Amino acid sequence: MPDTPTTALDPEPISADPPHTADRPLLTQSWLDLAFLHWAVDPADVAPLLPPGAVPDTLDGVTYVGLVAFRMHRVGWFRLPGIPYLGSFPETNVRLYSVDAHGRRGVVFRSLDASRLIPVAVARAGFRLPYVWSRMAVCHEGDTVTYTSSRRWPGPRGAHSRIAVRVGERIEAPTALEHFLTARWGMHSAFFGRALYLPNSHPRWPLHRAELLDCDESLVAAAGLPAPAGPPVSVLYSPGVPVSFGRPPNRPGGIPTP
Repeated sequence: MPDTPTTALDPEPISADPPHTADRPLLTQSWLDLAFLHWAVDPADVAPLLPPGAVPDTLDGVTYVGLVAFRMHRVGWFRLPGIPYLGSFPETNVRLYSVDAHGRRGVVFRSLDASRLIPVAVARAGFRLPYVWSRMAVCHEGDTVTYTSSRRWPGPRGAHSRIAVRVGERIEAPTALEHFLTARWGMHSAFFGRALYLPNSHPRWPLHRAELLDCDESLVAAAGLPAPAGPPVSVLYSPGVPVSFGRPPNRPGGIPTP
């Protein structure tokens, strides 16, 4: 069982713009063609799944589980050019929303399906992140984007997702909930039992309305969460942003994703 976390006394404001910059980036990458699907969940259901030092982040007493499908593009270390093949791949993650005793809001990844075996193996062995190797594809047809994933290793075998969205109009003024779900400026995790916070920075999200055409998935349940009982309460799309990750404050590093 994780240590009992301390509730943040004064969480940082929800902001569409990053509260910090990555002047000396640890990692660079781009997140492209993102579909954000979210379901409301009881904070008590997710609290035991968070790492030491983190508690569920809530908006109006509710927290969320996110299923986010996208294309990772050209992951690079420091200021070196991004890697074109091994650093570019489809990814789908299941994530929760967290805040720590310093008031830093972030995300917690329960699973990260990716289609490149070497990055998966490095992230699992070196950084203790729950990456899994999957067969994946992202396909465009007109204004429709389809994301498919079928888990290969380490399992559970058969865990999968198929998401199809029709991209709609640009959102000029996102709601408080839409900012809460997308404007997350760090990752909470654990590294050899110690709390880890890794900050990120990127331009303001260009968000679009999206119509969910298909959602057949078992990744949420495979991540230890209750399977969604109905349609998501929020469906969004973004063409993407370039991202920089700063160094963790007095903590070892990790490989983050959105």
